[in-house]
Amino acid sequence: VLANVEGAAVASDQAYRETDLAIDFSEDVPRLGDAEIDQIVSICRSAGAVAKVSSIHVNTWFGDHNKASMTRQLMQDEFGLTHNSSLARDICAFIGDSPNDAEMFAAHKKSVGVANLNDLLDRCETLPTWITSERSGAGFREFAELVLDHKAL
Repeated sequence: VLANVEGAAVASDQAYRETDLAIDFSEDVPRLGDAEIDQIVSICRSAGAVAKVSSIHVNTWFGDHNKASMTRQLMQDEFGLTHNSSLARDICAFIGDSPNDAEMFAAHKKSVGVANLNDLLDRCETLPTWITSERSGAGFREFAELVLDHKAL
């Protein structure tokens, strides 16, 4: 990828990742265009990897796991919650900010996107049930305040 897509870089937090490679296209580098982002995805997929676009990176990995499947495993292993339990269906919510959260939006009846997801809607396979009016951390705060006020979703 780095040899073929000018301006792309390995994400600055890569040292803390265990299961994926994150290619930066917007966090610590000048934002690349859609054509370059698509080229990164294409290169990764042509190597047999999964590639998902976030708001700042293309995350790529080998294997059939994703955020939703691993969350289901975590909830079962650590909390005894199955994906189909009433608690998981009726109480748990997910909040995300980018197309790489699509599996989580699909897996949760109560799913939320922060407003910057609006910039990438055309790349998102499944949309959340609600999108905040605020972006990034402010969007998370907006949702958290609604939850604390018992008004969310």
